[in-house]
Amino acid sequence: MNWKKISTFIAFSAISLGSYAQANLLNARSADEIGIKDLAEIVAESEGPIPYGRVSDRDILFGMKVWETISLEEKVNAPYYFPTEAIAAEGRKSLFQVLIDGIKSGDLDEVYGDSDFKKKRTLKDLESAFTRIDTTDAGRDFYNAGEKIPDEYIVREELQPHHVKEYHIVGMWFFDRNQGELKYRLLGICPVVPDIYTLGSENENLVELFWVFYPGARELLFRNYAFNEKNPMKPINFDHMLNSRRFSASIYKTDNVYGDRRIDDYIQDNSMRQLLESERIKESIRNLEDDMWNY
Repeated sequence: MNWKKISTFIAFSAISLGSYAQANLLNARSADEIGIKDLAEIVAESEGPIPYGRVSDRDILFGMKVWETISLEEKVNAPYYFPTEAIAAEGRKSLFQVLIDGIKSGDLDEVYGDSDFKKKRTLKDLESAFTRIDTTDAGRDFYNAGEKIPDEYIVREELQPHHVKEYHIVGMWFFDRNQGELKYRLLGICPVVPDIYTLGSENENLVELFWVFYPGARELLFRNYAFNEKNPMKPINFDHMLNSRRFSASIYKTDNVYGDRRIDDYIQDNSMRQLLESERIKESIRNLEDDMWNY
């Protein structure tokens, strides 16, 4: 047992008791004891997320990468959207805020420009994507006159959790011959937001803000919790939610001979047919496991 890791986690827990406002609620003898976790819970959480098992390439009988959209307009995906403002009393933040705060603090550095995960992006690279600084008409008058623009004429706008429309994820479905079953491994996640320069206009242009290589974000997501509608006393960390696929998603792209061509590239201007094609791909993946056992 790693006691150094546990002691560090205990210190972290003591600092952030507000994050667990309902812990020890029924056993507390005074209000000050609410939020204090017992040693067993601290030890269990200090271990971090369950590590992925190693999968040898030669043990993968079949594998297919799929890209999916998690629409935040669907009620079942609400835990990834809310709260739109951090709830200090419970220490809860939306998934988007967790990712942004992780990037700003340096806890999350596995950030890339696309789902190929080849070109890394830094905080400096991203600032122009989620922050816009502009001046009012009165401020431009100062600028044209060669004078310093007063702060009250400078407008700073930053993307907020309520601006996120959906998430794109990429993962692999594969058949592991050692386990004899079909499995899924999440590889990346990306918030989709309106372009900061079209934000609030009639024709908002949705863009992929950045891609996070998921295995490098697991520790951060493990430490942050979403609201559990089925049992509010037991919040679920984002790592568990995503790995257990607690969301509704539709496939928009998959491995194919045309270079990972998107569904809406070959089925255009027909949302129903696009949805049916997405369901067809899902069904073909589900049938893979049954087909493996047919001789």
